[in-house]
Amino acid sequence: MVISVSDKELEVKFFVNDLAEIEKQLVKLGATLVQPRTHEYNLRFDTPSGDLGQAESMLRLRRDAGSHVTFKGPSSTLGGVLARQEIEFEVSNFSAAQKLIEALGYRSKFVYEKFRTTYALDGLKITLDEMPYGPFVEIEGREAAAIQTAAKKLDLDWQQRLPETYVSIFRRLKELFSLHFTDLTFTNFEGANINMARVGINLADKISAEK
Repeated sequence: MVISVSDKELEVKFFVNDLAEIEKQLVKLGATLVQPRTHEYNLRFDTPSGDLGQAESMLRLRRDAGSHVTFKGPSSTLGGVLARQEIEFEVSNFSAAQKLIEALGYRSKFVYEKFRTTYALDGLKITLDEMPYGPFVEIEGREAAAIQTAAKKLDLDWQQRLPETYVSIFRRLKELFSLHFTDLTFTNFEGANINMARVGINLADKISAEK
């Protein structure tokens, strides 16, 4: 079992046009491929009365190449990036973990999915994320300055950074575009006409913007 506990997880996201171009730049910079493109399926849990959500915390069970249980505490902004407590560990059986979480009184409140490719560069985790509402780059590390340096190396416009979660972006989209579905899945977004600029989310990959 692999356990990861950190006082603060620092991360920032960028909405991009061309993930393939970003990946080429990562390879040129000598980044190490940690995990090839993998589908992620996530269950987000809460108590029937929504105690975790009210505390701005999150309990998640994820299935990708393996299975992982994650707790995240309330978030704040530190150095222009998202900061929050994170506790994560790997489990050997997704179904058994779900039954255990439910036996403790939690219920699955939300389903979301993505395709994710993961690289390591200069002690940072950089992921290329295909969300149902568009492509994003996420940079995660221990120091905000290092995250900003990596963004510069990838020609990402720091002014367009998103210090928020994919779920919070989804909530903004639901409100603006009157989306009536509750889960963040590819099936639900089929045929949806989403203009990210209308929620103040602009493309950050400079090379793509210049083409």
